[in-house]
Amino acid sequence: MKNLLLHKFLLLAAAIFTFSTQAEAQCYEEDGVFYNLDGTPCTNTVVSAVPFLRIVADARSGAMGDAGIAISADPNAIHFNASKLVFAEEEFAMSATYTPWLRSLGLNDVYLAYLTGFYKLDDLQTLGFGLRYFSLGSIQFTDRNGQPLAMGQPNEFEVSLAYARKLTDKFSASLTGKFIYSNLAAGQQVGGGETIEPGVAGAADIAMTYTTEVDGRRGDNELTLGLALTNIGSRITYTNNIVRDFIPANLGIGAAYTMNLDEYNSITLTSDVNKLMVPTPCQGDFCEDQNNNTIFDYREQSSISGIISSFSDAPEGFREEMRELMYSFGAEYWYDQQFAVRAGYYSEHLQKGGRKFFTVGLGLKYNIFGLNFSYLVPTTNVRNPLDNTLRFSLIFDFGNFDELE
Repeated sequence: MKNLLLHKFLLLAAAIFTFSTQAEAQCYEEDGVFYNLDGTPCTNTVVSAVPFLRIVADARSGAMGDAGIAISADPNAIHFNASKLVFAEEEFAMSATYTPWLRSLGLNDVYLAYLTGFYKLDDLQTLGFGLRYFSLGSIQFTDRNGQPLAMGQPNEFEVSLAYARKLTDKFSASLTGKFIYSNLAAGQQVGGGETIEPGVAGAADIAMTYTTEVDGRRGDNELTLGLALTNIGSRITYTNNIVRDFIPANLGIGAAYTMNLDEYNSITLTSDVNKLMVPTPCQGDFCEDQNNNTIFDYREQSSISGIISSFSDAPEGFREEMRELMYSFGAEYWYDQQFAVRAGYYSEHLQKGGRKFFTVGLGLKYNIFGLNFSYLVPTTNVRNPLDNTLRFSLIFDFGNFDELE
């Protein structure tokens, strides 16, 4: 039977979010602690299918260490926390983002495109939409002997629609529905003669925002808190295999504090904490196969069971659960709401992926147009798909057309 030697795809899969394939039983236990075979702390990364759903495309948040749950609302809020949209100053706005992917490795045909927007129905209700498209470029499929079969152009996309509503003057909630399509090698065959098909899944986001003014020495400051449960949905498969993969369900909590220094100058400090609500790969005696089907039990859980168990299934217990938290810190300075300077830092534990990087960026706003840039600077030897890559977002405030007339 034909095998797929997808060299480029494997490179992409290894680079995206530094997720690796699950490697149960590759660590050994000693006094309740797991170690890699070389004696270093066990690398036990939480993995999922369609990780492109968690890529931060927005250059504004990308310049603030990927923090975005509680910062002021713009069209890209639908990725982080759609409930913020009802607090947006604009009535109708859209954003277009282009993110090169793996440019530092010399790949020029891999990218993420993201189109988002929102429209305020009234003072209490807002509709938002998003279209995320991830192109993995062109890939040459070959058989087990390395002979070319066909060229493929794997791609993935997500379509989302959000409804946000104010429940009080300071509190809002939202519900977002998503359709997910992942075409990685459709039509090709794997060992055993199974034909690969596109993967399809559905998901939903639930988010809440609380915002309030705080008396400051030079005027009213603003505190915003956000909570988002994202990508809660069905599992996905690319063959007729009964075992489906989890999509990257996530719990995010964020806070932002904006200080209005005077009429022209303001500074926002923000921080997000995220945790994937996906089962942790088992190790050693934690790996159970009660059905005797060579599939570990944690992989056979339902989506909801997997979300619940993700808070208590780490082999090393609570200590390892805390290592699964990902931290984002960011700062944003605005002058006259026309020019912005941003910086941030992102941190992930070494045993859970090890991504650590600084980010910087600029923002410009003039009439109906906004333009944001961001640049990522790695701080460890762990490769990041966005290493030394400039990305940008365009924002259009169509509600300001009337002011231009």
